[in-house]
Amino acid sequence: MRIRLTTLALLLAGPAFAEGELKVYHWFEYIPQELVDKFTAETGIKVTIDTYDSNEAMLASLKAGKLGQYDVAVPGDYMVQIMGSEGLLDSFTREELPNFANIDPKWIDVPFDPGRQSSIPYQWGTTAFSVNRDVYQGDIGSLSIIFDPPEELKGKINVLDSQGEVLALASIYMGIPQCSTDKTQLKALSDMLVAAKANWASFGSDTAKDVLVSGDAAAGMIYNGFSAKARAEGANVEYAYPKEGMVVWMDNMVLLKDAPNRENALKFMDFLLQPENAAAVTNYAAYTSGVMGVEPFLDEAIKSSPETNPPASAPTGSFVLVCDEATQKLYDAIWINLKK
Repeated sequence: MRIRLTTLALLLAGPAFAEGELKVYHWFEYIPQELVDKFTAETGIKVTIDTYDSNEAMLASLKAGKLGQYDVAVPGDYMVQIMGSEGLLDSFTREELPNFANIDPKWIDVPFDPGRQSSIPYQWGTTAFSVNRDVYQGDIGSLSIIFDPPEELKGKINVLDSQGEVLALASIYMGIPQCSTDKTQLKALSDMLVAAKANWASFGSDTAKDVLVSGDAAAGMIYNGFSAKARAEGANVEYAYPKEGMVVWMDNMVLLKDAPNRENALKFMDFLLQPENAAAVTNYAAYTSGVMGVEPFLDEAIKSSPETNPPASAPTGSFVLVCDEATQKLYDAIWINLKK
């Protein structure tokens, strides 16, 4: 009876999870199903993936009650820092990830997770814009294509539904520092965005590629890998390297606090640090891996892609910065006003 009572107490103590499960919170179109199937075949772990379309949507969902339902998520660089500061991440030791040594050293001591205590690199890339060359043949070397477009593109532009990247690119275009507290600068930023919005057709992150392929948009703010996919699907688009600058980002797989299947999460993270598996993600997503040794496994189209091989004249990219709480509220207000 004592054994039965102890078992009952354990069952009542909290929700029960199957030993062979893994719950992943991920971006749309960002991991090949074949790789997930390979992991399951090797480990017997059943993987369930739910998706989101922006860092902010993922954060809001976790804070609204989904923390504790997922084991890992894939936030961008600045969002890793925010999640860590808000206590949403668990930590691990390097000994728990035998393949930790495969991480490119330049991506270990990162400002958003120094020493990689809670995250591993997933993929990295840039955010700028692409233009349909059947519609517009002029110069695309400036962010003015998005924020002060030529007549041929007015009303035909898609913009990412991503506060951090839109406001960062807008700040870069105007020469305003990110996280500015200067009210004159912030008003100018807001006024410029509202005026630019009149020339946009849509906001969409998960549809950024599709609208270029379908022709619903002739230009669009986009991730470089999505632009490569649009080109591969037949759209005559060219990815731009604007003179003012662009956003550089790194998506990272993080171990979430209260992960119901922590050991399985670490197995999955370690699996993704194997060069062949990291390369499979790159071949599918068309970005760049943060893992060493992937080159022999990359498709030739990826190795030569113009979206991942910028010209020598390409500008230096900038990460989206994390503002202090008071300053962030100012930027939140600009975004809310833009989206209303």
